[in-house]
Amino acid sequence: MTRLLLEDGKEFIGKGIGSSETCFGEIIFNTSMTGYQEILTDPSYTGQIISFTYPEIGNYGCNTVDMESSKPYAKGVVIKNPSPISSNSNSEQSLEEFLVQHGVTGIYGIDTRALTKHLRDKGSMKAAIADDSVSKETLMGQLNNHPSMDGLDLASTVSSQEISTHRPDPNKIYSLSSVHPVNKSTETLKVIAFDFGIKQNIINKLLERNCEVELVPANTSAEYVLKQNPDGIFLSNGPGDPAAVSYAIETIKTLVKEFKKPIFGICLGHQLLALSQGAKTYKLKFGHKGANHPIKEIESSKIEIASHNHGFAVSTDDLPSNITISHLNINDNTVAGLKLNNRTDVFSVQYHPEASPGPHDSDYLFDRFIDMILAN
Repeated sequence: MTRLLLEDGKEFIGKGIGSSETCFGEIIFNTSMTGYQEILTDPSYTGQIISFTYPEIGNYGCNTVDMESSKPYAKGVVIKNPSPISSNSNSEQSLEEFLVQHGVTGIYGIDTRALTKHLRDKGSMKAAIADDSVSKETLMGQLNNHPSMDGLDLASTVSSQEISTHRPDPNKIYSLSSVHPVNKSTETLKVIAFDFGIKQNIINKLLERNCEVELVPANTSAEYVLKQNPDGIFLSNGPGDPAAVSYAIETIKTLVKEFKKPIFGICLGHQLLALSQGAKTYKLKFGHKGANHPIKEIESSKIEIASHNHGFAVSTDDLPSNITISHLNINDNTVAGLKLNNRTDVFSVQYHPEASPGPHDSDYLFDRFIDMILAN
């Protein structure tokens, strides 16, 4: 027997999968129907337990190509029914083998629909997964002492600690989900990407467009970036509370003022850009986690279906006059993208146009970034 215990006392009993170690984290639900490996290895899920709403998970196995980072960052996983087979030509191991290998604790066989409805009503909260060797009372005591997501700077814990350079190979397909190489530029462009928890497929998208990507730690100074004088700057996704990443907010503020070339942000990078311009962020009740959220680009009225993974959002209250909202999430009218009025080459989106997992509707945003660099 394995127990999933929520901080409000709600309990679900099921069977264990993966590691048998007790795990603690913020429990959230993800509505994606595919892409479980990309989701588990996305650094933005640091400190979280992921409950998949799609009932059968694991049916196409796991492989080394679809890793978004070197390991899973999710603390735990909740599944209705783990598939007993892995039927895919690219499969290298089963999901259960993958979880065991990387020490990820999981539970299956519970009513994930009831869990999702509970989290929609009550909001995301702390939770724990443990086997029956740990009593409910002991587990609740440990859970109460576990920190909440508010105020946590997790970007610094997942960021690379050293600078690395990634160079494009025009003959390479960088991931199974990537489109064919685009090669927007005839010459290699240099992009400095801040690693707040960057996903591999974001790097792939830039490499496909003939960019040499210099990946720098989250605490890299504005002075260093200005000295390197890249063709563009990318602000990556990442976990935790954006308001807690104060060092990056100050760096971005300086770069927006002094760096006169394009800047593009995704997810946490989007929130940090907004904060650097005087906007505010807040924690969503249960976040946006899934590959099927409708987004409206305000200028064109175009609707795109996009991949999301964020628990915080930019507030529309007292939005600085320098910021214009460029995209809206149709589900709840939250800010899904912004641009700066005094810098038309500085923009960001809350969602994930690298589409890992899909869909590919928002791939054009990488082209927009490259076009801005080429026009500079």
